[in-house]
Amino acid sequence: MVSKDQRRRQLAREKFERQQQRRSVDRRKAKRRNVLIAAAVAVAVAAGATAYASAGLADGNEDADRAAATPTPSKAPDPCGGPAKGAPSTKTWKKEPAMSIDTSASYSAKLSTTCGTLQLKLDAGKAPHTVNSFAFLAGQGYFDHSTCHRLVDEGIHVLQCGDPKGTGQGTPGYTLPDENLKDRRLKGGVYPAGTVAMANRYDGKDDKTRNSGGSQFFLVYQDSELPPNYTPFGTITGGMDVLRKIADAGSTRDPATGNTKPNATVVIDKATVTKS
Repeated sequence: MVSKDQRRRQLAREKFERQQQRRSVDRRKAKRRNVLIAAAVAVAVAAGATAYASAGLADGNEDADRAAATPTPSKAPDPCGGPAKGAPSTKTWKKEPAMSIDTSASYSAKLSTTCGTLQLKLDAGKAPHTVNSFAFLAGQGYFDHSTCHRLVDEGIHVLQCGDPKGTGQGTPGYTLPDENLKDRRLKGGVYPAGTVAMANRYDGKDDKTRNSGGSQFFLVYQDSELPPNYTPFGTITGGMDVLRKIADAGSTRDPATGNTKPNATVVIDKATVTKS
């Protein structure tokens, strides 16, 4: 027969176990929430601005639990070659370039990188300002010798390029209007694999931070849940295997910038845009 004291201890033990289970669930939810927020901020923090996001942790042991549960990943070998000789651009302009593209024509871009060639089809009709700027910057050699400085491989799956400074803070000196945000490809809050989109400084709250794209763009290598706040201006028509190779090499957080930098040496040796 169980004594009252034994029964009391049993109930206390069961209560403690339930508390531990709830804390474990809460920690997992908080971890996923933080990953998704960090991933979205990784795209939003671009074109010369800094944004911050925070989320409460379940308890004070979250960091310790995460460190104990997650082993330090080993760095994979660099799958890419060395960059071509040359220095990143230091050019800036005071205003958006005058419209010079034919919005009824077809345009394609070629990014020759240290990891392989990426071929893009640009949507001049749907995103004329963005494509016009991209073509202008490519013609000015602005993207040449620039590093693709950010790889996000948790929550969303994108490679971000277009900043000659390589810090995520670079800007051509002007901003672009948001375009094509109602593109049918973005249904369900997903940027599908193969999308080329413009990064910006929109903070998700203040409309004054909209229309803030510049030179930084991201390449989606796997379907990614993102709100339709980033101008989709093209699709990847060749080189998805190159992006997967870069993604497979993983990323490392740069303490100086907070970016998750690709382990692969991803440098755009030459960017060209052609009309067809």
